Amino acid sequence: MNTADEPNGTPHPHGIDPERHRVLKSLLGAWALFACSAEETQAVEDHLTDCAPCADEAVRLRDAVGLLQTEHGLDLDPQLRTRVLDTCLGRRPARIPMPAWAQPYDTETARLDALLSDIDPGEWHAPVQLRWFEGEHPVRRKATVAAVIGHLLTVDALVATALGLDDPVAVSAEAAGPTGRTEAYWQGSHQPPTRAVRAPWREQTHTLLRTASFAGGGAAELEVSYGAFALPLKDALLERAFECWVHADDIAQAVDYPYEPPTGAHLHQLIDLAARLLPGTLAARRRAGLAPPAQGLVTAGSPGRTLHLEVEGPGGGNWWIALDSPAAVGSPDHKVAHIAMDGVEFCQLAAGHVSPQEAAAGQLGDKGAVRDVLFAAASLSRL
Repeated sequence: MNTADEPNGTPHPHGIDPERHRVLKSLLGAWALFACSAEETQAVEDHLTDCAPCADEAVRLRDAVGLLQTEHGLDLDPQLRTRVLDTCLGRRPARIPMPAWAQPYDTETARLDALLSDIDPGEWHAPVQLRWFEGEHPVRRKATVAAVIGHLLTVDALVATALGLDDPVAVSAEAAGPTGRTEAYWQGSHQPPTRAVRAPWREQTHTLLRTASFAGGGAAELEVSYGAFALPLKDALLERAFECWVHADDIAQAVDYPYEPPTGAHLHQLIDLAARLLPGTLAARRRAGLAPPAQGLVTAGSPGRTLHLEVEGPGGGNWWIALDSPAAVGSPDHKVAHIAMDGVEFCQLAAGHVSPQEAAAGQLGDKGAVRDVLFAAASLSRL
């Protein structure tokens, strides 16, 4: 019989009280995990110097704990949530599945919410540098973490009201569009936003996803008004996913928190949205006198002058951008220019975080067309 397992009342070979031996032996697991109090740790370690069986057991337990430890950080893999859900739904499909075009928004809001759960209360007032591009120049503005979440809450409400949901932010009817609503929200607050803004923002994201899923496939084309322009619901939720990621990265930089780009599949959807918006943005810049006139107008649906946008890395692909009219069709046979960029950097350009002049793009062909498209990509950004 192992002497460490002597029944109560049996003398221990080294004269240790059997009841004390039993209690200290029961603490070995907690001691190996560094979970004992200071007093318990001292008592266990004193006991190990006198009890060989317990000392052997302690060595085995500490070795086992070492095998369980990992050299990686404590932050969860950002894709863990997606993999768990995919596994669950693979075994029992959802009765009301989430549309594919809503999944990037679901993932990015969940990632941002995880970041917010990790930061300290005082970091909600940390200064955040917001950056975007207007006309020909970059714009910067200071906010706080809480103010940025208020901004997301306010602009997400444009999608909410399009779905028939209540507007969680009381702003005037004249405050149309993302910028107007945000300014009205910030200026109308009696005090600076605090971490209390997280709860309504989080609840609204869940309600948006639930409502969009229950609305079915017909809701994909529902128009969401942004004031100066409108997007179908499927593109509006991609746009909101894009902005959520961009501002989550802004917050992460402000609080020194590691933050990764979206997955390749979701990044591709976000890049595709930006690429599809480029012809219309080019036309808007011409109307504003910020780009030269079109060079070769064609009838709607016909191929015209085209720029080949090649996006490299995860989420990348090839897009053919019609240069002279949103109604024209981009075609490889009508290519006059070629831009090659990394996917994340293209998104940073579209977010106004990288200027057109600084974008590390491989460029071939018509330099004017290249310049116009780079500036149009930066013009997709806004507050």
